Amino acid sequence: MSQSFDIAVIGATGTVGETLVQLLEERDFPLANLHLLASVESAGQSLPFKGKNLRVRALDAFDFSTVRLAFFAVGEQISRSYADKVRAAGCSLIDLSGGLPAEQALRVVPEANGEALQTLAAPYQLACPSPSVAALACVLAPLRGLLQMQRISLTACLSVSSQGREGVSELARQTAELLNARPLEPQFFDRQIAFNLFPQVGAADDAGHGLHERRIVEELKQVLGQPDLTVSATCMLVPVFFGDSLSVSVQNRAQIDLAAITAALEGAAGVELVGQGDYPTVTADAVGQDEVYVGRLRCGLDDPREVILSIASDNVRKGAALNAVQIAELLIKHYL
Repeated sequence: MSQSFDIAVIGATGTVGETLVQLLEERDFPLANLHLLASVESAGQSLPFKGKNLRVRALDAFDFSTVRLAFFAVGEQISRSYADKVRAAGCSLIDLSGGLPAEQALRVVPEANGEALQTLAAPYQLACPSPSVAALACVLAPLRGLLQMQRISLTACLSVSSQGREGVSELARQTAELLNARPLEPQFFDRQIAFNLFPQVGAADDAGHGLHERRIVEELKQVLGQPDLTVSATCMLVPVFFGDSLSVSVQNRAQIDLAAITAALEGAAGVELVGQGDYPTVTADAVGQDEVYVGRLRCGLDDPREVILSIASDNVRKGAALNAVQIAELLIKHYL
């Protein structure tokens, strides 16, 4: 990485945007100039970067022809409204919102399908899948030579940070009110989330599936390169600030070789396998870390072709911001 690049981070004042800026510094990303952009309401704030305070500017006045790459850590509507403008300016884009359709922005997890970039041309329009898919793909990718996966069933317990900074603030406020014996008045959520659990995240469609559940199903198939794979996903919102927990069942065509799977996970980059008799949690293990933690690895009780495991991962750092930075590192090393 001998070259330096001018880069923009859109949504720099959000939870993911701030973490993205931190990672660019931590990983010594080859930057010439870093432009921090946000809404008009957030413009004028500043963020620390390499010993300086960089001022955040308004997105609507920015000229994308002045940068080679832009990270969009914003809402879906903003990503959709700016994608064509960014491409026309000759700037590559990495979207973290999930707002761009798969045919417009390939979902990439470098550990799983980074080689797919070879089929594309600049300016690139790429996307991070949901943090749940990013974590699961990191675990399943090193097992593809050992498994002939027929079906994947997962329950994703999502922290409130999956709903943005407002979700984190709401959980903190509700918890304080309940602990101080004050009447609870839900604001951001439509009901109590503190000491509670929602068996549904967001609105459900006519078939009863949430948008996030549909997104997991579609993105996992794309990232693993298995369009015919059967995937079932249930998302739950839990009263945890940061970090997602997944319970995963993989149905294989043949009997599971648990020793071979264990060995593959122990040697997998970006994966930390917790030993038998222990299990990973988001607060004790995953939050603030760059690894995906895996535990409770076991075969099914009734079916030797089933393997079951648990995953804990930092949804903001690993699942979103780090995945985006790793995509960018791959781009500038081989393609830009």
